[in-house]
Amino acid sequence: MRKRILYVEDDVEIGSWVKEDLEQRGYEVTWLKSGDGAGTKVQEHDLVILDIMLPGLDGFTVGQRLKKDAPGLPVLMLSARTSVEDKLQGLKFADDYLVKPFHPDELSARIEVLLRRSGQTAAAIIRLGHILVNLTENRITNEQTGEEILLTGKQYQIFMHFLRHPNQILTKEQIYEAVWGEPYMEGDKTLMVHIRHLREKIELNPGSPEIIETIRGIGYRVKQ
Repeated sequence: MRKRILYVEDDVEIGSWVKEDLEQRGYEVTWLKSGDGAGTKVQEHDLVILDIMLPGLDGFTVGQRLKKDAPGLPVLMLSARTSVEDKLQGLKFADDYLVKPFHPDELSARIEVLLRRSGQTAAAIIRLGHILVNLTENRITNEQTGEEILLTGKQYQIFMHFLRHPNQILTKEQIYEAVWGEPYMEGDKTLMVHIRHLREKIELNPGSPEIIETIRGIGYRVKQ
């Protein structure tokens, strides 16, 4: 089961980048641009990432309230404020403090440590027919042969987009715009080509796919 992260960040550029990166790593991310409403959502999540400089209540106040409501929930402060005083104030209630700018691999590593400390298991394995998808290690394996299946960047992004929307029929437009980040042009065969190559790697019989279904006239679906 995917781990759920509550992310509170008012900077749209940073927030979009962090959310996209964490989702590609297999996490479910709820992104709030202020602390308003965080208290009502905190019990639904496994970890909180919290900025300090927020509109309305600052991150220190929001974090203290969240910890009061959910004492066992890990809280990671993620802030551009670098003073020792700020770090000490944050660590009075938070479980970790990471300074911006940061590398996404470091953020992911710290998240995994906090989840392990809190008794959560950071590993998430999805079985789809003959393949195993390890969301923590970003690793896809053919269970029958034990061999790792290597995807290109775009193939991986497309596949992860399917896994974030299990059992949901996705249109070509939805997939293209989510992966390429630009409007889909009718008649463009780019997505179709990438899915064909993706099927050649993950399907037992690419000509009769069982993992990535074609929903004729609409789009595609991956059942879990």
